[in-house]
Amino acid sequence: MKRLTLLLLGLALGVASTARAQGLTMQMSNGWSFSFSGNVNAFWVFAHQDSSAAGRSTSYSQVRTGLLPAFATFEAKGREAGMNLGVHFGFAPQVNTGTAHDHFGPDAAGAQIDMRQVYLTVGGEWGQILAGRELGLYQRQNILNDMTLFGVGAVGALGGRGTTLGRIGYGYIYPNFVAQLTYSTEAKNPAQLSIGAFEPSGNGAFGVNKIPRVEAEVTWHTTSGSNKINAWVGGEWQTNSNAVDSSVSSLGGTAGIKFGVADLSIVVSGYLASGVGNGLQFIGDGLANGTNKRKSDGGYVQLTYTANKKTTVGASWGFSRLKGAGTTSADGTDGPIGQVQMYTVGIYHQWTKSLKLVFEGSREINSHFGAEVLPAAVGAVANRTDISGGFMLFF
Repeated sequence: MKRLTLLLLGLALGVASTARAQGLTMQMSNGWSFSFSGNVNAFWVFAHQDSSAAGRSTSYSQVRTGLLPAFATFEAKGREAGMNLGVHFGFAPQVNTGTAHDHFGPDAAGAQIDMRQVYLTVGGEWGQILAGRELGLYQRQNILNDMTLFGVGAVGALGGRGTTLGRIGYGYIYPNFVAQLTYSTEAKNPAQLSIGAFEPSGNGAFGVNKIPRVEAEVTWHTTSGSNKINAWVGGEWQTNSNAVDSSVSSLGGTAGIKFGVADLSIVVSGYLASGVGNGLQFIGDGLANGTNKRKSDGGYVQLTYTANKKTTVGASWGFSRLKGAGTTSADGTDGPIGQVQMYTVGIYHQWTKSLKLVFEGSREINSHFGAEVLPAAVGAVANRTDISGGFMLFF
């Protein structure tokens, strides 16, 4: 049966290889099958924020979901007219409600449920078409090969609800779950191409979307004895217009490789972008003065080792950088205006076939022209130390 929501996509991650979703599959009389699977995770998270410009340090403790949200996925698959057909629904509920109690304040309705996935698939020997809402292509391999997918990484907003950041904004840009029409060649081949038309995002003052955003990805994998190699390249292009019909085009490219020898695994990835931003795509920090494109780049390196096929220890470092849009812009520079980096160490232990025990520690270093501030993708914070421990149960 398909693993949790295909989100893990055969991650080829050391810690992923021991996570098994059991799930429930029922064969229907009409030849279709129905399956239900998912995960629930909860982490205790402690974050200590260094003294800020106000001269005060802050500590915060919370129980919350990690980078990978809890998931309940429902899927039906069948074969008609020589084609493989399927539908998929992925609900992502949260375990916490932020700073307010369930019975008070703006969170009185309780924790939120994120409808992350709603899509259909049509496939055959010619490949597959996916139509609906699913994880984007641009930089998805970067996040899917990140060990913090099974942990916490950067905390994000102190006291916030929803998922943590992992390494989002500290080595790659979040691909997001977005409406799309995507074609992929057969996954059984060593090389696979995916290309799609995506619902575009507004980009600052450029909120008129006349054509879809294009995203593409090529992956390649090979195995020779105990050696495994997975490599990928990807990109995106989007054009937006404003009320007076001026336009701005945004571009992004990414590449990475994962090399495994027996129980040792190394991941190296990076990205470049123009007019996109550096943490969450198209939220405003990709443009200056509303019109001038800022460039951004980043990447991460990761080393993991799995002992006894159950316990994976890992260490990683990554950075993201946002540059100015030239001397005529509000930035007044072509150089970096913000740079963040994060060191993370983690232990990921497969306690049982379905239960994973996770411990992580991260150090965020957030700088802006020498001052301690995170770019607008997340909000201004001082340097932080994040410590977490918790459980992930796949079913």
